[in-house]
Amino acid sequence: MGRIFCLGGTMVAVTLPDGSVKAFEGVVTPLQVAEAIGPGLAKAAVAAKVNGRLVDLTYPITEDANVAIVTERDPEGLEVIRHSTAHLLAHAVKELYPEAQVTIGPVIENGFYYDFAFPRPFTPEDLERIEERMKALAAQQIPVVREEWDRDEAIRFFRDQGEYYKAEIIASIPEGETISLYRQGNFIDLCRGPHVPDTGKLKAFKLTKVAGAYWRGDARNEQLQRIYGTAWPDKKALNAYLKQLEEAEKRDHRRLGVQLDLFHFEDVAPGSVFWHPKGWRIFQKLINYMRERQLEAGYIEINTPDVMDRTLWERSGHWQNYHDHMFVTQTEDERVFALKPMNCPGACTWYKHGLHSYRDLPLRVAEFGKVHRYEPSGALHGLLRVRHFTQDDAHIFCTPEQMTAECAEVVRLILDIYREFGFEQVRIKLSTRPENRIGSDAVWDQLEAALADAVTGLGLEYELFPGEGAFYGPKLEFVLRDAIGRDWQCGTLQVDMNLPERFDIEYVAEDNSRRRPVMLHRALFGSLERFLGILIEHHAGALPLWLAPVQAVVLPISERHADYAVSVQKQLRAAGLWCETDLRNEKITYKIREHSLQKVPYLLVVGDQEAASGQVAVRARGGVDLGAMPVAAFLARAQERIASRSTEC
Repeated sequence: MGRIFCLGGTMVAVTLPDGSVKAFEGVVTPLQVAEAIGPGLAKAAVAAKVNGRLVDLTYPITEDANVAIVTERDPEGLEVIRHSTAHLLAHAVKELYPEAQVTIGPVIENGFYYDFAFPRPFTPEDLERIEERMKALAAQQIPVVREEWDRDEAIRFFRDQGEYYKAEIIASIPEGETISLYRQGNFIDLCRGPHVPDTGKLKAFKLTKVAGAYWRGDARNEQLQRIYGTAWPDKKALNAYLKQLEEAEKRDHRRLGVQLDLFHFEDVAPGSVFWHPKGWRIFQKLINYMRERQLEAGYIEINTPDVMDRTLWERSGHWQNYHDHMFVTQTEDERVFALKPMNCPGACTWYKHGLHSYRDLPLRVAEFGKVHRYEPSGALHGLLRVRHFTQDDAHIFCTPEQMTAECAEVVRLILDIYREFGFEQVRIKLSTRPENRIGSDAVWDQLEAALADAVTGLGLEYELFPGEGAFYGPKLEFVLRDAIGRDWQCGTLQVDMNLPERFDIEYVAEDNSRRRPVMLHRALFGSLERFLGILIEHHAGALPLWLAPVQAVVLPISERHADYAVSVQKQLRAAGLWCETDLRNEKITYKIREHSLQKVPYLLVVGDQEAASGQVAVRARGGVDLGAMPVAAFLARAQERIASRSTEC
């Protein structure tokens, strides 16, 4: 882009997203650019992107640049709003509780948090006061101004304020980096920014909860208090999110797991599941379903050890790159072992055991492997974040020529499986090479291209996430949207030419030469525990008939109908339907209510008339009365819905 000159001095040419160019005399700010475009855009602006970098509206543009104005409706704009609201929270806390020390306050999914050192626990009443003060500060439309400080001066300032955590953060910033502080009224905070131009842009927020946290996330450090909040562009979006939170609370799989008697957790095994019979039945149904689908797709199944020697993990690279997340033990003979955090090294060891020809490839090898990963205790969350879980893993060994086609087959299989479970909205993310990786750039180029081509070749789109791949290869991630609009990352597909090199695995090519196969790492559910937790929340505990742990309950009206109820149960059990009886001496209305709360798909009421005619009075889940019908007719109805994996009873 050429420099524009005028008699009054140097002109700055600003290229807008539509390709148009505006010229400004001397230094110009993004806010001035927005004002030149129109007052409406200037009013809506919260930040800007200058040559792709997100900056404040007051950022000085001193030379020709590409500029995009960011409003609250843009994803980056919403992130700026949430970031700024975190600082508004800190401002309010300092005004109400001057003795509190502020530490860090990042943006997180759907909101933000800020950690504080405070001598007593924050109460719900404190949160109400803080939120009211935040609203008052927002209403004042206080300008938010960026300042650059000398490092030593900034450290002295925060120490003098009694903000020792902030001083420590500044002291840890590498020499030569700019120390930027943001001032809003009488409150000054350390931050890279950018921020909204004034607090009046923060119109819709809510503080949600307080939790414990450790300074710098290290359990050896001081315990802090973390205040969580959510922020949105307007009240309508905020209210919609709060309604979603309310619905999510009703669907919480941890609460439903207890209510439906599916599983529980104990402190003796943090992050590990104690499955109850009904929960284990669902778990086994998931495995059986996946076995069936994998058999149809040409997979074989293996099983590898849970505990393997350190040398294996050094060879795979996990010891160097994943050691902090591994459970390690040492035996009396001083051998060091690790519980496997991933199944891939075991699969490589299995493959290497025999000789394979190009005629064997692609070789699709599945394993329902138990893996163990050390997750910080604060990160554990029911079935969704555990330390001990089962992966529906598979490793596909193929030739480089087969790689893209095999990737496409996996993508097809994953999307088809998700549809059968009722997930129609699936986003695909492509995560590329991280900074900490093994293998050459040329190999990474080839692998990333294979994944991208597999997706686009199916007429699908993907979102690019640079730097978020695994250390041994890029990956596709499949993100499901559930019944109330939440997104869940589940299945993954990774391509890898590094582990085959490290494990020196080969196949005999058509010309009898020895060549390296490509290794695809594939998980469809991902973690079975996590997928089951998502399913429970997606269906609010009312799982489809084919997955329900108890598919029908026979309810005799009185004791004299007990024998007939048992005979119906035996008939249905013999036909493969999981059926139970309730022979308690309770009123039928009580029994119906009890089993309705257990979300049983079918309640079969039997009395004199049903016993005499060989029928059952059928109530479908949700209180739908299907009337009386012969046992065989009910069984045919249920079996048809199970076979079709219908979501309806």
